[in-house]
Amino acid sequence: MTIASIDTGTNTILLLIADVNLQTGEIKVIENLHSIPRIGKGLKEGNPMPDENIKRMFDILTEYSESIKKHKCEKVLLTGTNALRIASNRAQLVNEIKKKYGYELDVISGEEEAKYSYLGAISGFNDNQKYLVIDIGGGSTEIIYGRGSEILFSKSFHIGVISGTENYLVSDPPSTEQIRNFIINSQKTFSEIPKNVNDIDSAIAIAGTPTTLVCIKHKLKIYDEDIVEGSTLTIEELENFVIELSHLNSAEILNKYSQIVKGREDVLLAGTIILKEIMNKLKINEVKVSTKGIRYGAIINWLNSLKTSQ
Repeated sequence: MTIASIDTGTNTILLLIADVNLQTGEIKVIENLHSIPRIGKGLKEGNPMPDENIKRMFDILTEYSESIKKHKCEKVLLTGTNALRIASNRAQLVNEIKKKYGYELDVISGEEEAKYSYLGAISGFNDNQKYLVIDIGGGSTEIIYGRGSEILFSKSFHIGVISGTENYLVSDPPSTEQIRNFIINSQKTFSEIPKNVNDIDSAIAIAGTPTTLVCIKHKLKIYDEDIVEGSTLTIEELENFVIELSHLNSAEILNKYSQIVKGREDVLLAGTIILKEIMNKLKINEVKVSTKGIRYGAIINWLNSLKTSQ
């Protein structure tokens, strides 16, 4: 069965088209597309999503709908996260998307987002190890701890690369005081993570911050999922990235690393600080980086719901 899964995030909108075996649950990738329309730009909780953000979202969905038609997808899973959770005009957007594309937009809770992230991140593993999954989004960060497919702890923290940049790292480049205040806020935010969460076999980081940092680490000019998937980042590398990015403005970051950072050049520092502070808090020296996440987890969750209903 050919399934399209769209992850409509605060910063990115990602499309996975896959051949899915309904019996075994195997997901074979046909196409992976990503865009950075930043629909959460300037959005405050309880306010409507700005018209210009909505236009960017619809432009991407229109583009993706062509790929979905081309591959004759039999099922479309459209998942919305933090930006759509907090927008006051969410119901209107759900209706407009249904009317224009025929897609049912499922705006999931922070807890569901954590679940989807975890299921997607560990989908390449078939064992009973203890995993920590870190998903740094535009408006929220999910921390999920589990053994195999069983989630033991999960929490969605209201801190992300866009919210962190817009609320703290406001100058370009940010001042030393701005960076210090953001680090203090990050440490305070993640102090709620239970201590036993660091009892893990593997830590996995997903989403744009770690995948972009891995691309920089490997000096990639073009994104290569095969190289990124399974690569690692150490706490020492993250500390060095924070130092380097702190002294560059967004134009200099884009000029130095070209297309590989385009669309993230102004928020990459915030994401790097968030990942570093989580690792410091849990005394993790290294994370594996995965290109999988919510769009994979949405398919797995849908497959699980089919089994439950049978």
